[in-house]
Amino acid sequence: MKKIFLIVSFVFTLVVKAQGCSDAGACFISTAFNATEKELKNDIEVATIFGKGEQNISYFSPYVSYSRRFSEKFSLNTKVTFSSANGSFGTRASFGDAFLIGNYNFEENKQKQWSILGGWKFPFTSSNLKINEFSLPLDYQASLGTFDLFLGTNLKYKKWDFSAVVQIPVFNNNKNSYFKEFSDTDDFPSTNLFKRKSDALVGASYSLKTINQKFTFKPNLQFIYHLGEDRFENIFGQEERIKNSDGLTVNGSVNASYHFNTKSSLSFLIATPFVVRDIRPDGLTRSIVLGLFYKVSF
Repeated sequence: MKKIFLIVSFVFTLVVKAQGCSDAGACFISTAFNATEKELKNDIEVATIFGKGEQNISYFSPYVSYSRRFSEKFSLNTKVTFSSANGSFGTRASFGDAFLIGNYNFEENKQKQWSILGGWKFPFTSSNLKINEFSLPLDYQASLGTFDLFLGTNLKYKKWDFSAVVQIPVFNNNKNSYFKEFSDTDDFPSTNLFKRKSDALVGASYSLKTINQKFTFKPNLQFIYHLGEDRFENIFGQEERIKNSDGLTVNGSVNASYHFNTKSSLSFLIATPFVVRDIRPDGLTRSIVLGLFYKVSF
């Protein structure tokens, strides 16, 4: 079973050329508490992420995160994101979101350990950044402008990790004003005063380490279901559903890490989807994602 999982994950990640990847934050939440050493209380991670989106949009999305382990059971993680999008509309860059996530670990029993997490995402923008006073679709926005609640659980069993996370937009501060009717392209749907539905994620990963413990390879599969059709306000001021914007996305990724010592590591990530929703108005579509991560613990 392990060999089949590894082969399928690797092939899907490197070969498939689908048209959607990423989500509004849940994909990275369950990995926020992977400590280098349990004896070390603090982690700082700096990341640089490159992505390719719809209509040949290129993304540069760095972030900085800090984790603090207060005890063997309880940890907190914070993260601040930045995003720059470049495409036919031009280039627009801004800080995106801040995350605050808490994690509680239960006692390990027979190589099984459960944990639960909860937290919030806070937007730095109202998702209405413009170029030369022209409104931009959500594909160019650094944030969706929503205050989101995260609730999740994780099971570690030997070298396996299984996770489930729900991301719920609780407060909506999205003030996007993009109408495709006023644009010279039909590439992006109208997202004026966009209202996004929740996401549910289920994922599995498997860790492989070399004999000297320096290298770790982790293939990962994630199933993300968008739990309803998103909405926007049309040119007549009426709220309208965006048909077929609900449904399933399946992402595959491989993460390769090199541990310099017990206190620092460098990781590389490659990810791509192979199942996507029919319509993705939130601008989170990625055909491929490449990430470089440096973590130091103390």
